[in-house]
Order: sequence, then C-alpha cells, then structure tokens
Amino acid sequence: MDRNFAMEFVRVSEAAALAAARFMGRGDENAADHAAVEAMRRAFDSIHFSGTVKIGEGERDEAPMLYIGEKVGSRREGAPVLDLAIDPLEGTTITSKGGANALSVIAVAEEGKFLHAPDTYMSKIAVGPDARDAISLDLGPAENLHNIARAKKCDVSDLTVVILDRPRHDDIIREVRKAGARIWMISDGDVQAALATAMPGSGVDVLMGIGGAPEGVIAAAALRCMGGNFQGRLIFRTELEKSRAHEMGIRDLNKTYKIEELAAGRVMFCATGVTDGSMLRGVKFFGGGAKTHSVVMRSETGTIRFIEAHHDFRRKPNII
Repeated sequence: MDRNFAMEFVRVSEAAALAAARFMGRGDENAADHAAVEAMRRAFDSIHFSGTVKIGEGERDEAPMLYIGEKVGSRREGAPVLDLAIDPLEGTTITSKGGANALSVIAVAEEGKFLHAPDTYMSKIAVGPDARDAISLDLGPAENLHNIARAKKCDVSDLTVVILDRPRHDDIIREVRKAGARIWMISDGDVQAALATAMPGSGVDVLMGIGGAPEGVIAAAALRCMGGNFQGRLIFRTELEKSRAHEMGIRDLNKTYKIEELAAGRVMFCATGVTDGSMLRGVKFFGGGAKTHSVVMRSETGTIRFIEAHHDFRRKPNII
C-alpha cells in the first residue's frame, strides 16, 4: 500500500471533522453526523483508488451513504483496490453536547483484510505495547488486571481502566473496583479510549467492556499501527444479526478474534479531532478558515505522525 495514501486519507478525515464541528454543542446529533458523512463521502471520490466500505454507517437499507459494501474513490482503471473501516463522526452525542473526544476516523487495509461482520455489539479488551501479551477475553477482569499489572511492573491499584458508562457494565465495574484498579467512565467514544491505552502519558492502561463491533475493528486497526493489542467477541442482539453474520461468512458465532483477525496485513489509520480530547485537539474556527489536529499511522513502519493543518476557506471553499 502506497505510503502517500496516508496523507490522502487524512484530508478526508479533516473534511468530515470540519463539517461536523460546525454543529458542536447545538444539540442536533443527526445534523452533525449527516454533515460528517456527506463531507467524507465527497472527499473519498477525489482519491485515485477503488475502495469498498467494509465497516461503515450500517447496512445499505439503514444508511444512504457510506453503507457497508458501498464503492468509493475514483475507481478509474488501474486504481489500487482497498477496503475501508470508517466512522465519519465517532461521538455524535459528544459533538451535539459540546463534550470531549469526538473524532472522525478512517482505517484502510488491503482487500479482504478487515473482519466482515454485521453492525452489532462486541465484547472488547485493549491495551498498549507494554501489556500486549497479558490479555485474554477468556479471563475475567480481575485476572486480566493482575496480568497487565505484572507486565507493566506495577500494582493493580496503579492501573486505570476505561469503561463506557452503561448499565450493561455494572458487573465489570464491580469486579474492577474489587480488584483495586481505578476507573475512567466515558459517555461515548471507545475508539479514542482504545487508542489512549497505547499513548504514552495518557494515564489509561486498558479498555474493557461492550461497545459497537464497527468501532472494535477500527480500534484494532489503530492498535496494529501502535503496537498494542486488542481482542473482540461479537455479541448478537437478534436472530437477524446472526443470519447476516452467517451470510458474511462467519461460522463460529462465539469466536474470540485476535487483533490480526480483525485488521490484517498492511494497515493505515488516520483520525482528526472534532472536539478537544485527550489525544487530539478539536477544530478551531477563525475568520475565513479553521485549524485541525490529526494523527496518521502505518502498521508497516509503526510511524505515528501528528498533523496540525490550517485551512483557508477562501482558497478551498469546497472543503466542507
């Protein structure tokens, strides 16, 4: 995969973030999400590649754009064939309320390298490089925490676990507290939380809990680039989701997926901050333009680049 694609795709996440950021704090989740989707969809077609959305806005009958299976890019003859795992606005509620850590994210892989699964839930655990061999979804929270602490050469009481604030996590929260670890509760945005486990100085050691499967695949792609680890197990809510999984080639509905099974081969990842967060700063508008803050990563080299871009809307009026 051409390394120059990294810069091409970050322009796409920038466009989506710029569009969504106009709706920060305005209380309209749908408008923010729709703006991000439209901007991302339009920006993809300016890139010379033939792309297929493997992880997107949902099934075709649920999403008018960037649905699972949609073809994007210039798609001219000879264009490189790539698969996409995307979330134009990770944190729609966060954005509508003016909260922290909303992102626009894109993961890119060679054809057939992302897990192809229906839009359902996933049980997850994620860590950074120093504890990559210490986790297993087959173990309970307490045992995982003791193994992570051993790998990081610290006490369990030194660890911070990030968990989505949902009633379904009451048991996990109870076990983590009993084990003695600290907890950072988040309202949304577990892709950003998964990335934080691998960012030095973030103060986050492990992500645990149940979230969206699409976000799990995207997080796995990012952690492949960062040297961290991720495991996921699909949780089906309906018989229809099980049927769709079977149609997509999934035979073992209880399988625990390792990081390389979720995002294999050479992977790229980019994200642009929509609102201020622990990893990326949000969009800042000024007269005639805006400033964005993005991260770009490649699994092939492990390179992580932070990009601060100044956009002049008078010269680029069509960017959003």
